[in-house]
Amino acid sequence: MKILDCPLNGPRNITEFQYLGPLRQEEAEDAGSLVARVFFPPNPAGVLVEWWRHTTSNTVFLAERDTLTDEVLRTWLPDRKSHEEFPA
Repeated sequence: MKILDCPLNGPRNITEFQYLGPLRQEEAEDAGSLVARVFFPPNPAGVLVEWWRHTTSNTVFLAERDTLTDEVLRTWLPDRKSHEEFPA
């Protein structure tokens, strides 16, 4: 059983979570680059900051995960500083 640590509710079974995608920096874009970004996003190998949601409590949080090993390095609740600290 895989466990993910919700920053609000503690360790829970991974089936209680929904993956919401990588943390991305917002930019003004033209329609063509927006379509490419939405439908053909980059898929980097290595450490990535991602959005997750604990479906039971509806808690949305950030997780730093190594995509090569699938190891979650840490989780935290989002705030303005976390967006500045980890631009994608």
